[in-house]
Amino acid sequence: MVGPWSLARLVAEVFVLLATTPTLLRVFRSIRPRARLSPIDIPSKQFPHISVVIPARNEAARIRPLLESLRNAHGILEVIVVDDESTDETSRIAASYGAKVVISTARPVQWVGKTWALHQGIAAARGEWIVTLDADTQVEPSLLEALVTWAEDQRAVLTTVAGTFDCPTIGAQLVHPALLTTLIYRYGRPGSRSSGPVIANGQCMAFRRADAVSLQLMERVRGELIEDVALARALDAEGRIVSMVDGNGLLRVRMFEDFMSTVRGWGRSISMAGIEKPAQLLIQVIELACAQVLPIVLVVTGVAPVMGVGLLAIRMGTLFGTAAAYPQRKWSFWLSPAVDLLAWMIIVTGVVRNLLHLPVMWSGRSYGVRQQGL
Repeated sequence: MVGPWSLARLVAEVFVLLATTPTLLRVFRSIRPRARLSPIDIPSKQFPHISVVIPARNEAARIRPLLESLRNAHGILEVIVVDDESTDETSRIAASYGAKVVISTARPVQWVGKTWALHQGIAAARGEWIVTLDADTQVEPSLLEALVTWAEDQRAVLTTVAGTFDCPTIGAQLVHPALLTTLIYRYGRPGSRSSGPVIANGQCMAFRRADAVSLQLMERVRGELIEDVALARALDAEGRIVSMVDGNGLLRVRMFEDFMSTVRGWGRSISMAGIEKPAQLLIQVIELACAQVLPIVLVVTGVAPVMGVGLLAIRMGTLFGTAAAYPQRKWSFWLSPAVDLLAWMIIVTGVVRNLLHLPVMWSGRSYGVRQQGL
């Protein structure tokens, strides 16, 4: 006769197995080789002109490394920095590097700051191709040509790039990989050919200027805080080609400096609460709880130790799989599973805030429900 404890353990094992199966399938599909950009060592004389558009709001402390890296980049016609109502030296620094500075006009209420800045940058651009870059990125000389070559070969309307992460402190390297794992468990490894919902990275995007104008790329996502994913999914729904590619070390991103800035900064958007439907968000929260949080509990409590060890092994496998994305990783990188519960709580908090229609602070501005894609 099966006792109550044995029955409870069996029920728990079956539930966890069913809840984690979709997540594990996404992870295993991501093991396939990723599409990678191929560096171009010799600049092409016939290469289409590229306009680089950088939206910037109070980025004086971070924009210099990007502008410095663009000095040696191939294929650039112009660098346009759109100053989104900065109160610091952003415009002066950009101008000192020879960038064309566009001072943003008053933002219409239905637009968010970044999409409005990009819209104005696109209007000012003259290149055949436009590559947008966030101010916290840095590029290798061949990134732009390699990216546009890839986009042309794929005939993609929109291409985004997954870069490597510069996490300068132990705290940032502890929590950042845990948050990245929540994305991998929900959508597969960035840049992988795994099936599932379209994902994108707005830190680096490429598209033809003609497409940006004719398809009104920024207008269609003007009120979206997670504009990259919203745009990619809108285009994909229309049957247009959208791609995301591994930057292969050609794009570096320094998003946050320490533990708390990572939690606050990425915590605003990583839940995807303004993109996914409430039912899908609930499913994701349950899947993440079972795949990323419960394994340690299953081992420690002895409820399902074998299953717990197996899930922990897969979790450690994601660290080995993403290690290349953290070229300056420290010992704390390998301890990131210790804060998986915190990463899950950040996701839950984002979902709850969205369901309660609470405003979101972004770059010093407060956005209501309308600007969260609801």
